[in-house]
Amino acid sequence: MATLAVTHLLVGTLQAAPRELDRIVAIVDDDIIMESELAERTAEIATRMKSQQGQLPPKDALNEQVLERMIVENIELQMADRAGIRIDDNQLNETLANIARQNNMTTDQFRETILQEGMSWASLRDQIRRELTINQMRQRRVGARIQISDKDVDAFLNSELAKTNLAPDYRLGHILIPTKQDTDVAAAEETALMVYKKLKEGADFSSMALQYSAGETALSGGDLGWRKAAQLPTIFADVALEMKAGEVSAPIRSASGFHIIKVLELRGGTEQMVEQTKTRHILVKPNEIRSESETQHLINEIHDDVVADPEQFPILAKTYSDDPGSAMQGGELGWVNPGTMVPEFEKVMSETQPGGISEPFQSNFGWHILQVEERRRQDMSEEFRRNRARQMLQRRRFDEELDGWLREIRQNAYVEIKL
Repeated sequence: MATLAVTHLLVGTLQAAPRELDRIVAIVDDDIIMESELAERTAEIATRMKSQQGQLPPKDALNEQVLERMIVENIELQMADRAGIRIDDNQLNETLANIARQNNMTTDQFRETILQEGMSWASLRDQIRRELTINQMRQRRVGARIQISDKDVDAFLNSELAKTNLAPDYRLGHILIPTKQDTDVAAAEETALMVYKKLKEGADFSSMALQYSAGETALSGGDLGWRKAAQLPTIFADVALEMKAGEVSAPIRSASGFHIIKVLELRGGTEQMVEQTKTRHILVKPNEIRSESETQHLINEIHDDVVADPEQFPILAKTYSDDPGSAMQGGELGWVNPGTMVPEFEKVMSETQPGGISEPFQSNFGWHILQVEERRRQDMSEEFRRNRARQMLQRRRFDEELDGWLREIRQNAYVEIKL
């Protein structure tokens, strides 16, 4: 009888406190977003805001902002999956190691710090993998929409703005109050003026960005990071150049809406001299008839042949390399400027001594072997100036094109919000 009484008591307790099940908050094309995922992401954003001593916006506003970001990310990740974009563990581990180095830590120390702050290391890895995947997707799709001609480069080099290449770097905060239809303009302008007024009165910029901005960096408090003056988005470049650290601009009108910027920090100067590396490489990629393991076996065989007879490098490059741009030149890449290669290639190239041949290594392009022929310190050549100008124009147009592309994919996706 005592056992029966305990059983009735347990049943009563279970019935009195039913567990709440997870539920779907949004359907996005072929995928879904669960309430638990939204809650976890919102909590991460709130924790980061508190650690930065920022003021949190109302919970409903934060939830809405985070869910919208998750929807767009979900669309991009599905597109990346269909495009075959994958981030392997080597790329992921190298990125985490770079983040640790930037914080003056080893990877193990960084991991311990994350765990001590109550975050999951596995969740952080997943988050970084998503960000790398999305970045590759954007570079591929948005980059293809941008064409920079030689005439564009010439015009830029002759402009006053090009002279700011040696001017201070800018770290800007950005808030975008969007306009979706002509009828929204007055309401958007009113909101922008209200936000501007609060900022002038001392409101926290990152909190205001989280609550009101529709810009790509809203969930990072509107922080655009460090940029050269010539790399600032065209719509507010001239305004930013006239501002001092800590100043906030009045709303700036564009086709996307009203922008408010703040100069968070300034820092000056760029190096006049660069260290160039003359290098050549062999690239081997998996394909329909060659598996990943067979590709790795082939690159190891080529490496053994090159180490045994370095004079064979050009011949082996012509025979085996899957890089059509350099294979016919015996793998020659010429003089390479810093920052022009993918991180994996850049790292191995910088660690290889002149005359040395690297061990096989992997990037998102495939398996490489490289040989460093020479190094030199070179003043900015005309070619380098033009390449820098092209990169700056590409970066400026990329940011402007990205907003439009994100709106397009959002409008073209099937999204049903159930929150």
